[in-house]
Amino acid sequence: MSEELPAPPTPTRLSRLRNWLSLAGMVLSAAAFFAFVLLFAVDLMATHANPYMGILAYVVAPMFLLMGMAMILLGYILESRRIRKGLPAKESAFELNINLSRKRDRRLMVAFVGGSLGFLFLTAFGSYETYHLMETNSFCGETCHTPMEPEYKAYQHSAHAQVDCVACHIGPGTTAYIRTKLNGVKQLYHQVRGDYDRPIQILNPNLRLAQETCQTCHWSQKHFGNLHKTYRHFLADETNTPFTVHMILKVGGSDPVHGPVEGIHSHMNVSNKIEFISLDEKRLMIPWVRVTDPNGKVTEYRTDEFKDDISKHSIRTMDCMDCHNRPAHNFASPNDAVDQAMAMGRIDPAIPWAKAKVVKALAAPYATREEAQQKIESSLRADYPDDKRVESLIAEAKAIYGQNFFPEMKADWRAHPNFIGHKDSNGCFRCHDGKHMASDGKTSIKGSDCNACHLIVAQGAGEELEKVNLKGFDFFHVDSEYSEPNCAECHNGQMQEE
Repeated sequence: MSEELPAPPTPTRLSRLRNWLSLAGMVLSAAAFFAFVLLFAVDLMATHANPYMGILAYVVAPMFLLMGMAMILLGYILESRRIRKGLPAKESAFELNINLSRKRDRRLMVAFVGGSLGFLFLTAFGSYETYHLMETNSFCGETCHTPMEPEYKAYQHSAHAQVDCVACHIGPGTTAYIRTKLNGVKQLYHQVRGDYDRPIQILNPNLRLAQETCQTCHWSQKHFGNLHKTYRHFLADETNTPFTVHMILKVGGSDPVHGPVEGIHSHMNVSNKIEFISLDEKRLMIPWVRVTDPNGKVTEYRTDEFKDDISKHSIRTMDCMDCHNRPAHNFASPNDAVDQAMAMGRIDPAIPWAKAKVVKALAAPYATREEAQQKIESSLRADYPDDKRVESLIAEAKAIYGQNFFPEMKADWRAHPNFIGHKDSNGCFRCHDGKHMASDGKTSIKGSDCNACHLIVAQGAGEELEKVNLKGFDFFHVDSEYSEPNCAECHNGQMQEE
């Protein structure tokens, strides 16, 4: 009589995880958890926050962790189905029997431990390198290529091109840390959906205060005094007549300890405190201003149209960014960009009507960059059919457009006005328009006196430009004296002097 074989052991729930799919999921989950802990520790100890760390640590790593857990669950379910069908456990289960007295098992154990350590090392190394990649400016500007391309290209040609993006765009403290992580995840979400703002709005309530960004490098107490600036323009006539303005800017300072409180920088909240109400997000419409001087005297100014109770509005304390609003992301207007190209010799001023023709081609509406490049070229070829210089003219016009115009994102100088000065946007004249009156009804914020902030020491061309007046000339507008202060009412970045 044959001896009966013992019945195979009943599979336990734990044994159902002993299959290749579940084991692979365990390895993946362990690596993902290890990567998350490592990235979290690195980010926590970093000297500054990384805006995209939220994507890597709180999206990518958890995604792989969930993927590994899904593999574990799927292997468990498949194994359970096989057992319910009556298949012997030994046909489906992976038997893990290790006997270190056997040479083969010792080799397998060494290979497994070595492979596991190597995998964890690669996970750590890859996570760390990815972290540093995400800190780079190119990652900030090029990963989300379409939405961030305008800002990144403008940044590359700015005075802050060597300053890391995170130095200005990340806030200090726990709140800013958490907000940064969530913002990175939100950016990924909108990038995938394609429903991001067009154009991207940089001005937002979460941006760090200037005291926490600008003033870590720029000393607000420093007295600058007067600075000399030269502006080279070309008129929109047949000969592209040059018109140069040598100007002394009264930058001054705001700290009486280091110099007199005077000039443009007297706005800084060191001696004076300036507050205002804006009726729009871009801070273009400012109907109410309050000034507190060093002696504590408070003066309020408002326009005639603004009758609201100020308690119904949010009052902002003025800082650097209210004037220097495009310190690293400025888009040149067609007028200014062509002036600069002609001053640098990239556009030959001897080409008749070059200023007017190129500005007109640049300022025309286009749906895409491809359409713009084609129409700019065809327009200029039609204007100069027999001029060999048209090739260089077309090349420079295309280069200007590629640097400053992004029709897919609706981004250019109109969408992002620069508040420094008052030629192409209201800038200074948001307040200094002569319409903001004090409560006595007689005193207004100084606006109509051009010499209050700058002196024109020379202007014009040729012999006229050689005449210097340190007391300041009245501004001579091409062919006549100019008395109205608000340049932006006529100039809009593309209108030319006739």
